[in-house]
Amino acid sequence: MGNKIIVAESERLILRRYTKEDIQDLFEYLSDKEVVKYEPYKPLSFDETKENLEWRIGTDEMIAVELKNMHKMIGNVYMGKRDFEALEIGYVFNQNYWGKGYAAESCKALIQQAFSNGVHRIYAECDPDNKNSWKLLEALEFQREAHFRKNVYFWRDETGKEIWKDTYVYAKLNDNM
Repeated sequence: MGNKIIVAESERLILRRYTKEDIQDLFEYLSDKEVVKYEPYKPLSFDETKENLEWRIGTDEMIAVELKNMHKMIGNVYMGKRDFEALEIGYVFNQNYWGKGYAAESCKALIQQAFSNGVHRIYAECDPDNKNSWKLLEALEFQREAHFRKNVYFWRDETGKEIWKDTYVYAKLNDNM
């Protein structure tokens, strides 16, 4: 594994910190319009991806997901620290690897690790139009706690008017606490 810092492992995946060598794999999915469709950013150029990778290397909240058998980085899970021993989870994966259970497998490993380390609550926010995301959260036994109507906007239309979006909030509690 060289200089890679492993956070967790699952049957098929290595969950680790980012390295400079991840640039091509990161660009492959962050430049994909379909992958970032529900994210608060547009597809990134190669230079923007290099800048974004520097940030990812410098934070412990972004976790790279690598296939064990190919040593290819195929996505990431976000685990952001929040108040009251809570974490916020999010995920973005290269669309060439969608539908294979990698997001669920990586999230399960990180959720289990977080709960064993005393985290009380993990929550996620997602766009109601992103059915794959909220279906994954439900499969991971998160419960929908809220549906905020037109509470955020990331973009404006051609006239400068905000494009408001709804948000689902899901959460999972640590049953061992």
